[in-house]
Amino acid sequence: MSEFVTIEQIDAAANYIRGKVKLTPKIAVVLGSGLGGLADSVENAVVLPFKEIPNWPVSTIQGHAGRLLIGTLFGKPAMVMQGRIHYYEGYTMGQVTFPIRVMQRLGVEMIILTNAAGAISPDFKPGDVMLITDHINMVGMSGLNPLRGPNLDEFGDRFPDMSQPYDHELIKLAEKSAKEKGIAYHKGIYICLSGPSFESPADLRFLRTIGADAVGMSTVPETIVARHGHTRVLGISGISNKANLDGSTETKHEEVLAAGEVIVPKLSGIIRGVIEKLVL
Repeated sequence: MSEFVTIEQIDAAANYIRGKVKLTPKIAVVLGSGLGGLADSVENAVVLPFKEIPNWPVSTIQGHAGRLLIGTLFGKPAMVMQGRIHYYEGYTMGQVTFPIRVMQRLGVEMIILTNAAGAISPDFKPGDVMLITDHINMVGMSGLNPLRGPNLDEFGDRFPDMSQPYDHELIKLAEKSAKEKGIAYHKGIYICLSGPSFESPADLRFLRTIGADAVGMSTVPETIVARHGHTRVLGISGISNKANLDGSTETKHEEVLAAGEVIVPKLSGIIRGVIEKLVL
């Protein structure tokens, strides 16, 4: 696949998926590092490995199973990505966001993006959940915007508005669901870096100064492409490690995966509440 994705490549993947399933998914969920357990909630699932879908990039990271499940999720037709693709794996931004384009082509109306994120706010601890209210597109600011290249007019305008990247109504539904189920949560701003190295203490202090609450290596490019195509987005971060603002602790990927075991039940509860309340 070239740097810039074409509508023909997107449609090849979408048509392959249509040929494998009977229902039309209206909701999509992308599961981040260590959060794949939520896929167990998909009923009557058709399971498609990423490697079998035309043009679909394959995840290479532990904690990302690399499967697409299509079935019923909490009573609604949905598709769930068990694992995602990252820029640091060597893919282009077009490839990283390719699944979002396919989802849009299949008729998905809203996407729930989850991720494992490092704490920047000193108030956050591993196992916490943060509803994303806004983001800082650090990677895009440095030139790696996923909309770079020929505009796909089939989806949206050349210069899409990003004043509300995360849907306010969906955030309210998530808050209501969390409160009903007694799940503690934070709200905050997520910042995306390219990775794969974790941040230095000086990096984190800088990110805190510019207003970020949690940091990760995904989600923002997907959100931008989703909003370009007028798809609603709910973003949820599972906090996987403490804010290492003074260099006193070491961050490891194993820690991220372990935190997922605590986070998945919380995510599942919130996402279930949101989906059950949706009118599609």
